[in-house]
Amino acid sequence: MKLFVGSLSFDTRDDDLRAAFAPYGTPTSVTVINDRDTGRSKGFGFVEFASADEAKAAMEALNGKELQGRTITVAEARPREDRGGGRGGPRRDRY
Repeated sequence: MKLFVGSLSFDTRDDDLRAAFAPYGTPTSVTVINDRDTGRSKGFGFVEFASADEAKAAMEALNGKELQGRTITVAEARPREDRGGGRGGPRRDRY
């Protein structure tokens, strides 16, 4: 089960997030999302657990709690929406 973690401090790194979630189980994947141009954190990330029970325990325990001076939001991650990208650029059929 994959969890969304929002309102992270811009200083939070993968290891910090893993340490916060580890008391509730063994995270199989931990990722703080960074801006591709600046490398700076975007303030959110994802934590994945093999067990739904561990993920739910972590979500219940950490949602609304403080991590590195910020009150974080923890919720079940939703599937990524298709934005229909890949077709940018000027439309040549108008000329």
